[in-house]
Amino acid sequence: MRLLIFNSTYPLQLRFPLKSKCQLEEIRVCTNRTCRRQGSMQTLHTLTALAPPDISVKSCGCLGRCGAGPNVALLPNGQIVGHCGTAASAAELVVGLCYGGGVADAPSKSKASLDALALRMRAEALIEEADFCEAERLLSQALDLKPFGGIHILYKQRSVARLAMHNYSGALDDATQSAKLAPNYAEVSYLLSYYNCFRQWRLVS
Repeated sequence: MRLLIFNSTYPLQLRFPLKSKCQLEEIRVCTNRTCRRQGSMQTLHTLTALAPPDISVKSCGCLGRCGAGPNVALLPNGQIVGHCGTAASAAELVVGLCYGGGVADAPSKSKASLDALALRMRAEALIEEADFCEAERLLSQALDLKPFGGIHILYKQRSVARLAMHNYSGALDDATQSAKLAPNYAEVSYLLSYYNCFRQWRLVS
């Protein structure tokens, strides 16, 4: 289904008046009853995973236009995007808003990121099961796909896996790369602090 944009002079298709991601500060996803039944929780999960680190994604209450849900609000300009109820449509929305794109090329651009997200979710489950070697392999495969979103999280998760495998230099490199991509990412800041303390301890000992 084609994404619909309301409160805009632009045609009702995947075409965005925002010219750069700095004009978009926050995305809110309606998780009220009707939109939730139409798939808004999947939309929220996908947008949270793929949005640039400087754009926050939050759930919200009803945005109106329930018949065109799930609905997403783009702030600060207040546009409402409808029919955003699948992972594919959510990924296409991020492509169009933050990276440029239109109806023709957004699906191909978003596929790599969705595939990388699926690999990351599998890797996170493997980390919980302490299968760090396979988790590192999947995360490396995800990074090789060159996704447009969630790259800082991929590096952070691979850093965690490499730390557990005692690959300290690789873990530090990944944490540093994640911090470069997302300077305000609290989880990787904690990792870097840990690595620096660990490195100083090794030098002393």
